[in-house]
Amino acid sequence: MRRLTLALDIMGGDFGPHIILPAAVSALTENPHLYFVLCGPIELLDAWFNKQNLNIQNRIQLSDCQQSVTMDESPISALRSKKDSSMRRMLDLVEQGQADGCVSAGNTGALLAMAYHVLKTLPGIHRPALISLMPTIDGGKVYLLDLGANVDCDSEVLFQYAVMGSVLAEVVGQITKPKVALLNVGVEQNKGNDRIKNTARELAETSSINYIGYVEGNDIFSQKADVIVTDGFAGNIALKSCEGLTKLVINEVKKASNQNWLNKVLAKIALPLLRNIYLRMNPDQYNGASLIGLRGIVVKSHGNASSEAFLYAIREATKEVTMQVPTKIKDKIEAVLMERH
Repeated sequence: MRRLTLALDIMGGDFGPHIILPAAVSALTENPHLYFVLCGPIELLDAWFNKQNLNIQNRIQLSDCQQSVTMDESPISALRSKKDSSMRRMLDLVEQGQADGCVSAGNTGALLAMAYHVLKTLPGIHRPALISLMPTIDGGKVYLLDLGANVDCDSEVLFQYAVMGSVLAEVVGQITKPKVALLNVGVEQNKGNDRIKNTARELAETSSINYIGYVEGNDIFSQKADVIVTDGFAGNIALKSCEGLTKLVINEVKKASNQNWLNKVLAKIALPLLRNIYLRMNPDQYNGASLIGLRGIVVKSHGNASSEAFLYAIREATKEVTMQVPTKIKDKIEAVLMERH
């Protein structure tokens, strides 16, 4: 395995270096081929760096960034005024070829704007998409996109999302001929708006995509599809609704546990299981969400992630670098364009 270098935005997220630096050490310990460029204030990085053993120090480069992007900063403001931020620097390193990919737990909107500006999209791709795994029954998994990168998408963008999702599922998820579906308000062919119908027609006519038709919201976790495509508006609502529902169930179990002794016993059994379900329902906290369709690898970790959760995001970026995901998407798009013409 060749040497892999990832750039990390150590100032991103709710907890910044307190969770990211321990995650970096864990990643270096488990992967001898991994190297990091840590982007952040040099005075903070130096103090931490000098406490690490020589093996860790030899695989880390420090990049001084005196600015950081706050979690509530507007994307436009971050793009215009935070050119020396840790988030911008890690993207610049990828664009310059000094890093193979990057990971941030920072402001999602700012990350999307900066990544789109710095890295640009692959040929044939109009817009990038935010994609991540969701759990399904019997321990399965499904890739859902877009999770909020673009709230308004035409049929061509949705078609490109289907192609990109199929590539990620096949290359990283190791799924042979992944089943691709469109999220819709019904499974009947006459359901949905014109964008969905046009996308469905294009996918049905593309032999290199294993398109299986429409699925509804209650099918997301059913294992009917390996990839489910929608616009960022519906995708983000679906994701947040699932997280909210899980929190509601956990809260109701807690309330019920205070009613009588039998409920208390049952709650002690149920709550650990429900917490595990919640972690599986929140893909950002499990393995990071990937911003695909760009000329570089960008993985977004949940802003409230723990060190362990950020480590999952690093692993995801490492897999995508190893599997050369942008190149595979580029090749697939080119093949699909030739087939359509």
